[in-house]
Amino acid sequence: MLATAWRRRFRRYPGDWVWPALGLLIIAALAGATVILATQGNDSATKTRAETQQPVPLSTGTGPTTSTPTETSTLPTASTPTTAPEQPPPPPPPSNTLIQWPAGQNGWTIVLSSIPQSAGRAAAVSAGHMAMNAGLTDVGILDSSQFSSLHTGYFVVFTGVYDSENKARAALDTAHGSYPQSYVRQITQ
Repeated sequence: MLATAWRRRFRRYPGDWVWPALGLLIIAALAGATVILATQGNDSATKTRAETQQPVPLSTGTGPTTSTPTETSTLPTASTPTTAPEQPPPPPPPSNTLIQWPAGQNGWTIVLSSIPQSAGRAAAVSAGHMAMNAGLTDVGILDSSQFSSLHTGYFVVFTGVYDSENKARAALDTAHGSYPQSYVRQITQ
């Protein structure tokens, strides 16, 4: 049954050996993920020493360990600032909302699809969210009747706002990965 589905989708079937190999690959990936998750919290000894300024014995697990306490009162200490220096806030996470074309700006973009307005804006919004789920950024929707460079009667799903055709063409390969029919288009108000 799997071989038949494979042959429908791809021209060449590699043989039945592919299924056990795929299973072993999945098991190895799961084992690797488990090891990574299990070792993420193993720095408690370092944290304890840093928080209490007391020596913490570290062990290799081969036998009992002993540690000799170090007198820290005679050692010079560095002055610690009373307040932490302010750091700039991290950049905001990528948004799951569609962008608007900047008001009054002409430029270039990559057209992913054109949805007839008779299908409704909801269909265009759905297509925009699919493009974001495909990994594209700066995805938005244009009402073609508001732009002189576009044919009226469509909602245009686009990705990117570029100030030159060359910059838009440079980003076209990324869009072609998920949308092979995408193309560069000038947007004029």
